Amino acid sequence: MRVMGCGYFDAEPVSNATYIGTDAQGSVKQKSGFASSTSGSTRVGGLFSFQDDVVTSRVGISWISTQKACKHVQDEIPHGTEFTSVVEATKAEWNTTVLSKVTTTNTNATSLELLYTSLYFMHLIPTNQTGENPSWSSSEPYYQDIFTYWDLFRCSTALMQVLQPTAYEEQIRSLIDIFRFEGYLPDARSSNYNGRTQGGSNADNILADAYVKGVRGSVNWEDGYKALVKDAEVAPPNDPIDPMAPDSSTKEGRGALPDWIRLGFITPKYTRAVTRAVEYACNDFGVYQVATGLKKHDDAEKYLNRSRNWRNHWNPEQTSLGFSGFVVPRNTSGFLETDPLADSGYWGDPYYEASSWAYSWASVHDMKEMVERMGGEKTVVDRLNTMFTEGASGSSGMIFDPTNEPMFNIPYLYNYVNRQDLSVAQSRKVAKKYFNTGVAGLPGNSDAGAMQTWLLWNMIGLYPITGQTTFLIHSPWFESLVIDLGGGKKLRVTATGGDGNGDNKIYVQSLKVNGKQWRKNWLTWGDVFENGGTLEFELGDSPSDWFTGELPPSPAS
Repeated sequence: MRVMGCGYFDAEPVSNATYIGTDAQGSVKQKSGFASSTSGSTRVGGLFSFQDDVVTSRVGISWISTQKACKHVQDEIPHGTEFTSVVEATKAEWNTTVLSKVTTTNTNATSLELLYTSLYFMHLIPTNQTGENPSWSSSEPYYQDIFTYWDLFRCSTALMQVLQPTAYEEQIRSLIDIFRFEGYLPDARSSNYNGRTQGGSNADNILADAYVKGVRGSVNWEDGYKALVKDAEVAPPNDPIDPMAPDSSTKEGRGALPDWIRLGFITPKYTRAVTRAVEYACNDFGVYQVATGLKKHDDAEKYLNRSRNWRNHWNPEQTSLGFSGFVVPRNTSGFLETDPLADSGYWGDPYYEASSWAYSWASVHDMKEMVERMGGEKTVVDRLNTMFTEGASGSSGMIFDPTNEPMFNIPYLYNYVNRQDLSVAQSRKVAKKYFNTGVAGLPGNSDAGAMQTWLLWNMIGLYPITGQTTFLIHSPWFESLVIDLGGGKKLRVTATGGDGNGDNKIYVQSLKVNGKQWRKNWLTWGDVFENGGTLEFELGDSPSDWFTGELPPSPAS
C-alpha cells in the first residue's frame, strides 16, 4: 500500500529533520534528510520547527501520485484560505448533505444529540474515492473503507439508501465494479484491498436489498447478478492464509462453499461453521431475489431452496433454559452438542461473536418455519422474553447483547408472532438503557456507525428486513419527524398521545399510512419510501388491539 502526500506551511520552518523508527531501536535521525520504509514495523517521520506561535498546515493525499496530492490541496484549500473558512465550509457541507436530511420539532437536548450524532457517525464511511483508484481505470464510481458489511447489512445500508439515494446507487455500482476487476464482491475493503470476511458474502445481501427496493439508474444488474452467482458458486482461493482462520479464505467470497454445495450444511472442517451456514442461507436468499427480478426462474428456484439450508443445522433436541431447538455444529454423522449460553466464539470457533441463542434467529427470510420449529407463537414470545430477562444468562446481564450485530433484529421479531407491543417495549428498553450522550454512550464498538444506525431506526419507528421490501413497525420517539428522501420526496412521521421523547406512552393505539387506517404491523418500501408518504401514529401508555392484519412476509417458508 502506497499513500502519497503533499503539504504546505504558511510559515517558513527554522529547521527540519527526518527519522526512521522501530519499537526495538526507537527513532534515529537521518543525516541525509531522507527517510523511507516498505516495512509495516518500520516507521518514518519528519519534525519541523517554527518561530511562529501559530502555524497552518495544508495537506493532501493521493493513492496515485504526489502531483495529484498537491492538486487536491490546491483545489480544496488553496493558498491564502483561512482556517475558519475551512471549518465553516465543512459545517455547511455536513448540514446540507447529511444533518438536514432529518428534521424534527423536538426540543429535548438529549434526544437531539443522539439523533444528529448518530447521523454523523453513520456517514463517516464508506468514502468516495472516485478518481483515486490505483489498481484500475474505470468510468464507474469508486468507494472503499467498508468496515464491514457483516456489521452494516442488517440496518445501516438500508438507511443509507433512504437518506443518500444518489450516493447509494454509486456505492452499488462501485461494488459491482470491484467484482469486475478483482473477481469477487468485497465484504470489507480498505487500502484498496478486499477483506476480511467474517461470515457470509454479505455484499450479496446489500445488492439484493438495493434491487428489490428499486435501485436502477446506471447500475448494470446483469453484471451484479454475475457477481452474486460467483459468490454463490465459486470458493475463493485461500490466499493469503489467515492465521486466525487458516482453513479457507477470509479475504472475500464464501470459503466454506465446498461443504455448503455438496452437503447442504457446513462441517467443523471450516471455522465459524454455524455462523457461515445461517449467513450463507441469507446470501442465497438474496441471490434468489435478484434472480426472480431478472426472470432467471431456474436459478431462483435453486437459490430459494438453498436459502432453507439453515434448517440442516437445526437440532430439535438441543435445549437451553427449557427451550428446544437451536442451530448447532454438525458433521456428516449428525449434530454436535453445544451450550447455547456459552458457545459464543471468535475466528476459530463454530459461532462468531454471538451464541446459538442469537444465531438461531438469523434466517428471518424463513421466519414462519422458524416459529413452527421453535414450538409456535406462544413459545416464541416466551423465548424472546427470556433473551431480555436480566439474569437469564446465569450472570447479571441478559442473553441479548446490544453490542453485537447478530442481535440487531431480535427485539423486533415479536412482530412475526402477533406481539408488536413487545417489539416496541423491548427495543425501546434497549435504546434507552444502553445509548446516551456521555463518554460511554454506546454499548460497544461503534463498528462503522452500525449501532448508531440501529438507534436511528428505533427513533424513526421502523426496522428494515434486509433483502426484502419489508419494514417492521414499532413506534417513533418524536411528535414530528421529516425525512428528506431526495427528489422532492419526504416521509413525514407524526405521533400524538406520547410524551414527545419516547420515554412513556410508547404503545401504538392506531396508525394511518398516507391518510388511511393501517392494520398491519409492517409496511413496504413502496408504501412510504418510493414516492414519500406519511405515518400518523397515535400512542398510549398500554398495548392496544390496533394490529389485526396479516403477519410480515416469510417468503422462504
